[in-house]
Amino acid sequence: MFKHLSEEIACVMERDPAARSKFEVALLYAGFHSIVIHRMAHWLWQRNWRILARLLSQFSRFLTGIEIHPAAVIGRKFFIDHGMGVVIGETAEIGDNVTLYHDVTLGGVAPSIDSDSQRGVKRHPTLKDGVIIASGAQIIGPITIGRCARVGANSVVLKDVPERTTVVGVPARAVNSAHKTPTDERFAAYGVGSTELSDPVFKVMDGLLDKVQTLSMRVEELEREAAARDATPPAALKAGKKTDGTAAHKGKADQ
Repeated sequence: MFKHLSEEIACVMERDPAARSKFEVALLYAGFHSIVIHRMAHWLWQRNWRILARLLSQFSRFLTGIEIHPAAVIGRKFFIDHGMGVVIGETAEIGDNVTLYHDVTLGGVAPSIDSDSQRGVKRHPTLKDGVIIASGAQIIGPITIGRCARVGANSVVLKDVPERTTVVGVPARAVNSAHKTPTDERFAAYGVGSTELSDPVFKVMDGLLDKVQTLSMRVEELEREAAARDATPPAALKAGKKTDGTAAHKGKADQ
């Protein structure tokens, strides 16, 4: 038990430069408190002390602002940074060395209208080892986030994510290829490393907006030219025509 607690504290020290000491982590970090209480609640849940397990998990929610269902399976060195608003559903499975930031939801989908048929059915995500989920991300359904994958802030993930892939956007789309991702597993805060996190759809939209702006400026220029021609006095127009006619007549006379 104490070995696991020491691991949990050590992983916080590794991933959060704001942590000054192990004592500070143990005393003040809500993410650490939530995982410790979850370990106890999960132990009770596995032994069919379901009401007591739920009571303990609700106490943890009140204390930390983090809601973890006692049935959720969580591996070693799990770190929730900041923590407030995190929700982890009943059938969620989390591997080792996973990091979640605040407002992350590991939510479930209903396979049918009948709630009785949903019990015991996998409804929530599976996060493999080394996954990083940035703040505000929503991972919905019985999907799998591959090993060392990263999910950008405020993304909505509805499909499986291959290992070592970074996804962003609503719905989330890959912004890199697995073979282009560095092979090391160094921690990257908020899932932001050297990878470009721009949404590919937004890139296309930005290009279209630039084109529209260019065309709009050209239309405005043509409208100004048309307005200038319309604003020319009629006398000036007649004089111009008369001058042209005189020149034409003179040209004929010369011939």
